Amino acid sequence: MKVRKLILAVAAVAAGASSLLATSAFAQAKEQFIPVLSYRTGPYAPNGTPWANGYVDYFKLVNAKGGLNGVRLSFEECETGYDTARAVECYERLKGKNGGASLVQPLSTGATFAITEKAPADKISVVTVGYGRSESADGSIFKWNFPLAGTYWVASDAILQAIGKKEGGLDKLKGKKIALVYHDSPYGKEPIALLQERSKQLGFELQLLPVTAPGVEQKATWLQIRQARPDYTLLWGWGVMNSTAIKEAQATGYPREKMYGVWWAGAEPDVKDVADGAKGYNAVAMQHGAEPQSKVVKDVLTMVHGKGQGTGPKDEVGQVLYMRGAMSAMLAVEGIRAAQERFGKGKVMTGEQVRWGLENLNLTQAKLDALGFAGVMRPISTSCTDHMGAAWARIHTWDGKAWKFSSDWLQADEQIIKPLVKSTAARYAAEKKLTARTPADCQS
Repeated sequence: MKVRKLILAVAAVAAGASSLLATSAFAQAKEQFIPVLSYRTGPYAPNGTPWANGYVDYFKLVNAKGGLNGVRLSFEECETGYDTARAVECYERLKGKNGGASLVQPLSTGATFAITEKAPADKISVVTVGYGRSESADGSIFKWNFPLAGTYWVASDAILQAIGKKEGGLDKLKGKKIALVYHDSPYGKEPIALLQERSKQLGFELQLLPVTAPGVEQKATWLQIRQARPDYTLLWGWGVMNSTAIKEAQATGYPREKMYGVWWAGAEPDVKDVADGAKGYNAVAMQHGAEPQSKVVKDVLTMVHGKGQGTGPKDEVGQVLYMRGAMSAMLAVEGIRAAQERFGKGKVMTGEQVRWGLENLNLTQAKLDALGFAGVMRPISTSCTDHMGAAWARIHTWDGKAWKFSSDWLQADEQIIKPLVKSTAARYAAEKKLTARTPADCQS
């Protein structure tokens, strides 16, 4: 009898242990893991940090609201220092953790180029909100890449349209000189193809001026600008390169109102040290600008910072790069939500299911408004062939104290961009021996 009792007791303990294991496995299974490749150190830290804070705070906000149909978001940061090799190391270290990465946002065009080669085998989507390979908007070739909400070709075309409006029409750009001061990296070189295409079409002269990273030494570049006296100067910088360029323009006497930065050269860290010296400087905004009055910002302040769980300083919530991080996180979350709508609400989605969700995003204005992005963003809708989903931008201008919108909504000219995307993606496919996806693959 004693032996039987002992056997029953052991069985009960074993059953309890297995039930405990099952419970913990269930708890683990109810978490959707997203790696966070960030850079809070090095020369790009002042710009990389607010983005990462906004990105992580948005995940915390989703969890504070009960998760994604009950599924909590888990995340882990890995410091890349904006170095491609370190970003790839972070990707490799995190991609298989906690049941596997849902998707990855590399926050670097160089890292995007490298991870693009790995993503199809790993079945992990590479989401690049406003950066990365412009031709990856073609989902028929780039099945796992999603340059959501805009590429550098959208940015450069929107800037040219804004300049055209200022001059009284795009035809007035004929005979003008436009200089591109760019970070000498895959990132900085991205707009060149579109600008060259537009210069042939519109008849302006394009001057290309590369700046060696990190961009603290630009005296020779601005000497060239002083000599050439371009009608407009486009700035494709990042981090300390941006404020350096504005200071050099000031020292050279180049009018800041004739300068137009990309959306990574149009945030508070780029201008605050120059203050009045940057007055009149313009940048294209990737839909959003600084959005301190938006509902999503108020929700973060109440439900995340108000509970002492904010990632960074409270006063940066709603600033330009913080909003970029929050918007990037929201697009990732909505890709997962779209996947749940098809594959099961309240379930953890696989990388392949998340990819389907990102390819079938349908963020109407009503949905965006409900998420707290009213007045911040326009609708985004993706498909098998269109992995970008929107081509809208605005211009905002620094008034010495704050960024203020200075243009209406601008839509990049798809008659220019789409053929460029197609031809460049086809060249990539030929080089990598890839075949375009079939209609059947688009349904999968």
